Amino acid sequence: MTEVMNDHWQEWKELFDFRHARVMKSNNVMDSFDIAFIEGAMAGPEQVEKLKDIRSRSKKLVAVGSCAIVGMPAGQRNAFTQEQKDSIDYLVTRFGALPEVKKVSDVVKVDAEIPGCPMDPKVFLEKVNGLVAELRG
Repeated sequence: MTEVMNDHWQEWKELFDFRHARVMKSNNVMDSFDIAFIEGAMAGPEQVEKLKDIRSRSKKLVAVGSCAIVGMPAGQRNAFTQEQKDSIDYLVTRFGALPEVKKVSDVVKVDAEIPGCPMDPKVFLEKVNGLVAELRG
């Protein structure tokens, strides 16, 4: 996403108010969002709670990447045999993980998805432009 930002920074700085982006700035604000982008699968309860909080503050939520959309590869453990699950149970317990990894849409409503690992910048731009047009609607 930061590479796409590099290419579109000049136009986007006039259009967007980047409220929370740890990779871009140190003074982040977690209040309300027109569009929120979520990467990654939900492996722990704290991730689920944070996702729900972000969804409650967002007009639109976009799942970005394979992990967020299909829960893989982290979700591979969901398909483990009972023997395999038993062998990693101590890790699941130790780290307070969920019994099964969830994709973003298992937890909250998703308004758009940008597939891939890595994502396709063209698809990202199409989705962002579509959501911006919808919000301006």
